[in-house]
Amino acid sequence: MTQPPVVAVVGPTATGKSDLGVALAERLDGEVVNADALQLYRGMDIGTAKLPVAERRGVPHHQLDVLDVSEDASVARYQTEARADLAAIADRGHRAVVVGGSGLYVRALLDELEFPGTDAAVRARLEERAERHGTRHLHDELARLDPAAAIAIGPANTRRIVRALEVIEITGRPYTANLPEQVYRVPAVQIGLDCDRGVLDARVEVRVDRMWEQGLVAETLQLLARGMGRTAARAVGYAEVLAMVRGELDEAGARDAVVAGTRRLARKQMTWFGRDPRVQWLDARDPDLVDRALAVVAAADRAPAGQPGVDPGDAGPRRTLGS
Repeated sequence: MTQPPVVAVVGPTATGKSDLGVALAERLDGEVVNADALQLYRGMDIGTAKLPVAERRGVPHHQLDVLDVSEDASVARYQTEARADLAAIADRGHRAVVVGGSGLYVRALLDELEFPGTDAAVRARLEERAERHGTRHLHDELARLDPAAAIAIGPANTRRIVRALEVIEITGRPYTANLPEQVYRVPAVQIGLDCDRGVLDARVEVRVDRMWEQGLVAETLQLLARGMGRTAARAVGYAEVLAMVRGELDEAGARDAVVAGTRRLARKQMTWFGRDPRVQWLDARDPDLVDRALAVVAAADRAPAGQPGVDPGDAGPRRTLGS
């Protein structure tokens, strides 16, 4: 029997991906596989808008709470473990529903992608250079070696710049040569949730207010006591609260910074997923969203392997934030 396509719900933060994922899993006899890098962490619940157990409605969830906050998330490790989850779900005769906005994690799970190895000595040398000469110095070098990678990686992102230069040195090829091709490893259909920019900005503000009311500051302090690693400490929401704890921001400033950071994150996510022509976009505000998403899945189930399978009228035209 042919394996039905994996369903992936993707798009910017605050568009309702988690709720749609659970609804689809309920209707499709499915299990959810998380593809949000920060929801991998135990205890990072409020600041990541992790769906509480009671709201998962009995649907099994995988790749949640699998890392301690002291660890750095690894997309290569995620790929191995989440692909094992996909295989196990298929063996049980269930449908996998991948949910998340971490673009590289989604691509690593669904697409043909191999990760270059690591070299601790090379990485340590690059990190020492960043410490001595500044991140901008390394970014300039990346721009000479791989201009496309330098454009994609901002000059302030030390970790990704170091990784890109490490890959270039290890492989002798541009970092961008190792990025995933848009070729599915297993049959899949991606449903993207889009939203008017003004509406999404308002949703982000409401979400941040709710996080503060639910105890984001207390959660951050608890995580700090456990020893937050670099990935956890730099996450939007937690980084700003930590700045407040250090006295660099007052509470109002920290809240405003979380709102601004979350809005920037949403733009980046939309840019990432917007570059993938395979994503079939739906309006996050559509009152018939679940039925429309199910229609996209049904069309994909009927389509020959390798074809997107969109019925006319099943999905709206491609939109961008602000449409």
